Amino acid sequence: MRWLRQTIAVMLLNLRTLPGRLGSSSVAIIGIAGVVVIFVSVLSISEGFYAAMTVAGSPDRALILRGGSDTEMTSGLPGMQTRVVKEGPGIRRDGTIPAASAEVFVVIDLPKKSTPDSPANVPMRGIEPNSMQTRTEVSIVEGRMFRFGTNEVIAGKAASGQFLNLNVGDTIVSGANRWSVVGLFEADGGVAETEIWCDAHILQGIYGNGGGFNSVLAMLDTPESFNKLHDWITTNPQTDGLTVMRESEYYRTRSEMMTRLINTLGFGVASLMGIGAVFGAVLTMYTAVASRTREIATLRALGFNTTSVVVSVLTEAIMLGAIGGAIGGGAAYFAFNGFQTSTMNFQTFSQVAFAFRVTPRLLLTGLIYALSIGLIGGLLPAIRAARLPITSALREL
Repeated sequence: MRWLRQTIAVMLLNLRTLPGRLGSSSVAIIGIAGVVVIFVSVLSISEGFYAAMTVAGSPDRALILRGGSDTEMTSGLPGMQTRVVKEGPGIRRDGTIPAASAEVFVVIDLPKKSTPDSPANVPMRGIEPNSMQTRTEVSIVEGRMFRFGTNEVIAGKAASGQFLNLNVGDTIVSGANRWSVVGLFEADGGVAETEIWCDAHILQGIYGNGGGFNSVLAMLDTPESFNKLHDWITTNPQTDGLTVMRESEYYRTRSEMMTRLINTLGFGVASLMGIGAVFGAVLTMYTAVASRTREIATLRALGFNTTSVVVSVLTEAIMLGAIGGAIGGGAAYFAFNGFQTSTMNFQTFSQVAFAFRVTPRLLLTGLIYALSIGLIGGLLPAIRAARLPITSALREL
């Protein structure tokens, strides 16, 4: 108990004298805050991209592709096979009409609002009338639904915010083709909001798919119905060469490469900056120890043990880390949370629009990182403080 009382007393003394060392302490605080801002902001890109991809997928829906295809872009299904697939067991039906949509997926060039002279690949999806019943999260928020059999389209809200000519009333020009934008839709923030939707059969005629499709999206009776549909497709000779997966699994795997890349970049940059912040914390705490040499020696001469001195210096360093982490996390949240952007999905070579997400988990990770920097930065100065020769330290002015 005596050791604990001594430690608390020295810690309180350190904290009371902290305002007198505010100038040197601010160096460490600003350095740590800068590291946390970069760390949290970069990882919020990964969080936003992953959220946009995973929100788009539902375990209640199954996606059917050609076997061996990694994405819809590389898949191809003959029209006859899509009709057979729609008759599969486990697919929800409204009377005799299956809740399934055979779809065409292509990319078109559109200029970005941020770089009008630099076109980007924007996904364009051809759907069937049942698609809107299959995707229950989709809702028209402006304008109206396009009319099937015409060159009308609806655009995702995120795509409209990132690319030119995607407002209601605009006309999209892609090669010799012209499309009228008649509505905007939302999809709970999922990747579908980056897409442009039109009639699948019109899109087939333009891109010469020969009556083929890229995929079939089907709503399941229940999540457990997936196994029934999977077994039927993989054993039916009429659907030979097709593969089926849950839509949620499809989008999860599509996001893994990009999120891994962003996370690696984020931790790499933060580690390099963290080294600089550690040196800043070390210098700050050495300055603090040097300015309090006689005070520390006096405490030890009065009987305070060295462990209490070490703990008190480390506590001050961790406190500086906590302040820097809190400032950095707050700055990252207010500056980046919800910020809309888009990036290339290298598996489909098309743009994905999403919003940065500074989550509580990410803020906690940033704070722990800041505390670690403070702890490492205060370790050597704390050891030096504990080893100060009492007699020579007391003679210092």
